[in-house]
Amino acid sequence: MFDPRFLFAVSRPRFWLYILGPYMVGLAAGALTVAEMTSLTAIIFGIFFLFPANLLIYGVNDVYDFETDRVNPKKQDYEMLVQPAMHRPLMLTIAALNIPFVVAAYFLVPQALPSLLGFIFFSVFYSSPPIRAKAIPILDSIFNVLYVFPGAFAYQLLTGSFPPFMMFAAAALWTMAMHAYSAIPDIDADRKAGVSTIATLLGKSGTLLFCLAAWVGAAVLSYPYLGYLSIALGFVYSLLVAVSFFGSGRDRLFAVYRYFPLVNSIAGFLLFWYVAAKFLF
Repeated sequence: MFDPRFLFAVSRPRFWLYILGPYMVGLAAGALTVAEMTSLTAIIFGIFFLFPANLLIYGVNDVYDFETDRVNPKKQDYEMLVQPAMHRPLMLTIAALNIPFVVAAYFLVPQALPSLLGFIFFSVFYSSPPIRAKAIPILDSIFNVLYVFPGAFAYQLLTGSFPPFMMFAAAALWTMAMHAYSAIPDIDADRKAGVSTIATLLGKSGTLLFCLAAWVGAAVLSYPYLGYLSIALGFVYSLLVAVSFFGSGRDRLFAVYRYFPLVNSIAGFLLFWYVAAKFLF
């Protein structure tokens, strides 16, 4: 049995809101009352998207990325390197923590099961063979739609229907940019390990331009639903791209990258309260 502190570290706590945040936004968008947002079913799956789901994403990633991670400086001073002896026990633990929630969804909220299965599919095969999308440039960013499915799941849980396509597409573009930006600090390590990503394909400048286009596209598509908030967030992420573009060297870029989770958390906080404001007025 693993030390809980090990599982906690593998699950990347600083990224938990990347999954829980969309889930909460989906609840706020689909709910008619606060009681619906705080129902027992909503809380049960909130627990899932808080820890087991994050352990699934990053645990599978750590297992199948070992060859790349062992030459990545980020894994030495910023994240944990999961040794091969831990791989099988970790995968079994991930299964043990995730399968009960899939069974629960089948019985409690079958209308939302497609989104949950979509989340699991994209989470697993982003890192795992036979697809291993993270090693296929462009597809690696597309597979980050996995971060949208928690919101779609929450919306289906309460409404029984899939979210509006334009909002789903906007969120998908945002996650594609999020992934591409996060891949830039790994360019040297990935090239050394022979791993192809959108960042190794496009290089730093090309990837930043890709991020800019995706974030602007997300702002345009979400404008009918979010109004000026979409413009404000589009400006913030465009500014992030500009700062990163003119920074030179890995250390400078990584210094900016370390603030990325904070920027995303603030953006998610504003988005949640914009959607949930209907309960206040």
